Amino acid sequence: MGSKHPVQVIAVTGGKGGIGKTNVSVNLSLALAEMGRRVVLLDADLGLANVDVLLGLKPKATLADVLEGKCDLRDVLVTGPGGIRIVPAASGAANMVSLSHQQHAGLIQAFSEIGDNIDVLIVDTAAGIGDSVVSFVRAAQEALVVVCDEPTSITDAYALIKLLNRDYGMTRFRVLANMVGTPQEGRMVFAKLTKVTDRFLDVALQYVGAVPYDEAVRKSVQKQRAVFEAFPRSKASLAIRAIAQKVDAWPLPANPRGHLEFFVERLVQPTGSGL
Repeated sequence: MGSKHPVQVIAVTGGKGGIGKTNVSVNLSLALAEMGRRVVLLDADLGLANVDVLLGLKPKATLADVLEGKCDLRDVLVTGPGGIRIVPAASGAANMVSLSHQQHAGLIQAFSEIGDNIDVLIVDTAAGIGDSVVSFVRAAQEALVVVCDEPTSITDAYALIKLLNRDYGMTRFRVLANMVGTPQEGRMVFAKLTKVTDRFLDVALQYVGAVPYDEAVRKSVQKQRAVFEAFPRSKASLAIRAIAQKVDAWPLPANPRGHLEFFVERLVQPTGSGL
């Protein structure tokens, strides 16, 4: 009998809306699936679903149905492009925006039932720094912070990192620059963010790379398709593919960290017969 493998859980977040976070989540999922990984994408913008809209999917059930006990998590999984599976959120459901801690915990623990046939879980968080965002980022192993070259994006990313560091002790964040003009601009955006974090916080920021501004992304959104699928040789798709190679090399989690996290039961399995 094979031992339970750990699942790589990556929360894609950023504080500000409109920075292309969902596009990054969707296309990174597709790039990892192309590499042979079994990927599930969770739309964690619980009250304003947008992954299914972005991909033109029409789910029959959503996370709201899981929380209401109408079905299991595996019942709401929708197969998307490239074989990725999507956990759709509810759209226009105000009660989903203000879940209790227990409801968040129940949702996170529900993922354990699909852990056997998944390698990577990508969590596309909502905008802002609300309880839902914090719960999902803390429950992931990796926080991938998306920023673009706008003062509000840098400020909001800093506010999110500060909150997670100051209140919850998180010290490591991965950073992706999105919609940049050149690779140098991506590095510059990262430098602007590290300038403030280095000064005021005790955190380590690691630069993952940049996705260029690309008209192909806008065209694919209009077609309700992922750019990685619709324009696989576009600048954005090539950049995402390179980033996915790096992401795939990130170390898998080995030990639980003492708080609520996805697939935690997979981190406490004995590995071998020794004590």
